Amino acid sequence: MTIESLFPTEVYHAPLKGRGADTLRAQLLRECRQLRRDDPAGRRWSNLNYPGGYTSYASANRMHTVSPTFADLERRLAPHVRRFVKALELDLTRRTLEMTDCWVNIMPPGVVHGLHLHPLSTLSGTFYVQTPRGSPGLKLEDPRLDRMMAAPPRRRDAARGCCCRSKRGSSCCSKAGFDMKWRRTARAASGSASASTTAGFSANDVSVGLTTVHYQGTSNP
Repeated sequence: MTIESLFPTEVYHAPLKGRGADTLRAQLLRECRQLRRDDPAGRRWSNLNYPGGYTSYASANRMHTVSPTFADLERRLAPHVRRFVKALELDLTRRTLEMTDCWVNIMPPGVVHGLHLHPLSTLSGTFYVQTPRGSPGLKLEDPRLDRMMAAPPRRRDAARGCCCRSKRGSSCCSKAGFDMKWRRTARAASGSASASTTAGFSANDVSVGLTTVHYQGTSNP
């Protein structure tokens, strides 16, 4: 009997290390909290589409082009992107990958980030600026579900799971195609929250988060 793995969707995750990494994360945390205060359009959109939480997805989704801090994050993520692309054996001859989107999410306890896709991206990733203890991971669903293919749930003792652990200062990246969902547990310690997705927040205001990024391929002449 032969079993082959065809068209697998790999997931890459690694901590952001190096000189100044902790300083960068602290600055990202401050800027994410400041952005929420200074973004009435984003707060209004979030009230309608992201109850209980905040996202700059519809108001400030190219943070790497307006903030030197987020630009530094883009620079530090670049080696991880190159390693992932090499492992995926993508042919980037006469092509480059560029970060096209980068936004902030804040998820207090009880907030749910529903099942969704990141259209038109080659790679999608999340950087966890701050996550309290007990934060649930990034749940990745079978990308074939929207093709009307029946997929039973996996056993609890399955060798490979479907969650990417959310850990402060780490990044998680996948090829486009996965359905993604973030959950926040209703149970949280006083002054903290479990989190996931896009941007950074302080445990003092029960928020956490990450920076979501998209990479798209562009052709070179």
